Amino acid sequence: MTTADDVVFLIDCDNTLLDNDRVNDELRDHLATEFGPASGDRYWTIFEQLRRELGYADYLGALQRYRLENVSNTRLLLMSSFLFDYPFANRLYPGALDVIRHLRTWGPTVILSDGDVVFQPRKIQRSGLWAAVEGRVLIYVHKEQMLDAVAALYPARHYVMIDDKVRILAMMKEIWRDRLTTVFPRQGHYAHDPNNLSAYPEADLTVKRIGDLVTCDLAALLGTRTTRRS
Repeated sequence: MTTADDVVFLIDCDNTLLDNDRVNDELRDHLATEFGPASGDRYWTIFEQLRRELGYADYLGALQRYRLENVSNTRLLLMSSFLFDYPFANRLYPGALDVIRHLRTWGPTVILSDGDVVFQPRKIQRSGLWAAVEGRVLIYVHKEQMLDAVAALYPARHYVMIDDKVRILAMMKEIWRDRLTTVFPRQGHYAHDPNNLSAYPEADLTVKRIGDLVTCDLAALLGTRTTRRS
């Protein structure tokens, strides 16, 4: 892009547009069923260790590290197929694609996500989100630290960030201040963690679910702090 838009909409993926908690629950059940509870528990222990090291969820990296502990178990090669073949389009929140189309009438919509360079793009593609935003997808290790890069790629006079993590919204607001409107859909486990909610300021706009934004007009999205209940 060479010219600034009036407004650009930045939208997180996991637990904002897509129910990633449910994906995790089904992966947990799959591992326990196919490989036994102990193997499943060990995978998730490695997954959390790797998340702390990297700063983002690396499902395939955790699988690779787990495999190093079980190199003689050839069945582990089948574990990746669950992730790569997963029907992510079935896990979009109701109204997610409608919201993207609705926001697009006012400005470009951009997926702004954290994640790895292999699995996260595939998730976004298979869910239909990549096509919905016409390929405007940004994936970083720490997206809240990449705002200069975001602004260079998608210059705008104002940004709207939609994310289920109040920590991310607060950090971006601290940097962009009045240039940013933060929108908090209360979906997923992070959005209902009282420790997270009490540790950071409220978003400019809070909604119960992502689909509620279909009924928002532009003035509501750019207005003062408010909460919509449904």
